[in-house]
Amino acid sequence: MKQLLNSFILIGLLGFAGVSIAEPSVETPAGNAVESVMVESSGSAPGTGAESITVAVASPTVNKGDTAWMIVATVLVILMSIPGLALFYGGMVRAKNMLSVLMQVFVIFSMMAVLWAIYGYSIAFTEGNAFFGGFSKLFLIGITPDSLAATFSKGVAIPEYIYVAFQLTFACITPALIIGAFAERVKFSAILVFMLIWFTFSYLPIAHMVWYWAGPDAYTNAKTGEAAAATAGFLFQKGALDFAGGTVVHINAGIAGLVGCLLVGKRIGFQKESLAPHSVTLTMVGASLLWVGWFGFNVGSNLEANGLSTLVFVNTLLASAAATLAWSGAEWIIRGKPSMLGGASGAIAGLVAITPACGWSGPMGAICLGLVAGAACFGAVTSLKSMLGYDDSLDAFGVHGIGGIIGALGTAVVASPALGGTGVWDYVANGVADYSMSTQFISQLWGVTVSIIWSGTVSFIAFKFVDIMIGLRVSEETEREGLDISEHGETAYHL
Repeated sequence: MKQLLNSFILIGLLGFAGVSIAEPSVETPAGNAVESVMVESSGSAPGTGAESITVAVASPTVNKGDTAWMIVATVLVILMSIPGLALFYGGMVRAKNMLSVLMQVFVIFSMMAVLWAIYGYSIAFTEGNAFFGGFSKLFLIGITPDSLAATFSKGVAIPEYIYVAFQLTFACITPALIIGAFAERVKFSAILVFMLIWFTFSYLPIAHMVWYWAGPDAYTNAKTGEAAAATAGFLFQKGALDFAGGTVVHINAGIAGLVGCLLVGKRIGFQKESLAPHSVTLTMVGASLLWVGWFGFNVGSNLEANGLSTLVFVNTLLASAAATLAWSGAEWIIRGKPSMLGGASGAIAGLVAITPACGWSGPMGAICLGLVAGAACFGAVTSLKSMLGYDDSLDAFGVHGIGGIIGALGTAVVASPALGGTGVWDYVANGVADYSMSTQFISQLWGVTVSIIWSGTVSFIAFKFVDIMIGLRVSEETEREGLDISEHGETAYHL
């Protein structure tokens, strides 16, 4: 008791003497340094040399709930790829090519994960120029468990490692989406070389152009906000909104798929033989896993577990449900019967379309966007594909390319506060900015146009290079036998 009393007396004396007693300091990561602000003492006239007090502005805080949610969201996006996308695509090919699709998705995911850690994260998410990031975080150098990544709220951050992992999953699933356009006829080696080139020169630059910015804490006033905006990616500076990947993921992959299927050519027997899916059951299972995982994809893109996250969750759920009904309804009217394959495809179309808009739309806007996407994507994979005669095997362009374009442009409409949207936040004024639908539509058009041209150009060059070096397409004999045996020495089923 005497020792405790002496401790209290000592603390009191130190406090009286003006000595600060604080908790152990925590190292502040670069870019999140604590600011010192000089404040005039009360009662003194400005500029008179009156006593100044140094006030420490707290560094960004990390909430354990946000961190836990981001870990869960990252796992959910992995679920989207393996097994979700693998089964969704795998069920739609013929039995003799089932394992080839599973293998392609599995290995692409693994390869992109390693490339992301080596150089992908640095090029996409460090400051460089408007089109490419820098090399300051190659091999994830300088990132520690104490490093922080900004969220969309001032003064709030998450550990940078989980941000690295979350964005890694986007970089992994996007290239895997492309293979659906030319499934059942391309060499495994050619796919891997193409993905290496496309990831480096299409995915990473577009991710940087759309998503790189200095973070909300850089926008303290008009001057600092202008300086911060000048360091952002090209399409971010143009004002293009893409909450979770309409341009970066879906348009990017969809256009690459379209270019691929045109250059590779049609499957043997296209429109002459039955190329029907061997297991709609597995496709339905894959679509369901994609739908579940998509909540990590979209809601996780908010980077926090807060009220906006719940809006994103509801929007994601409603848009997909509406698109399922729209696709099934359109198919029922035109073909006389609604199919399970159509329902599953409609759900994915709705998820694609709401992806860029999910953080800005209201629930009714999400439903409208889903209805439009479901019907439009049905038309793209039936009438448009038939009219133009290209063989997009699993409708990668018809669903992701068309759905992504609809979603990106539709964001300008559903984001309007007059239509139930949230509007766009002004980080300098700390409030919702005045909204102009026409101005925002032009910004969205910038995003769509640049993504189409950039991905199309890179994809064409990459496919041509691979074709010259090792050849894109398997032989006719191999294609007829099936890629499972010829490329991997296995079969999916033993009958």
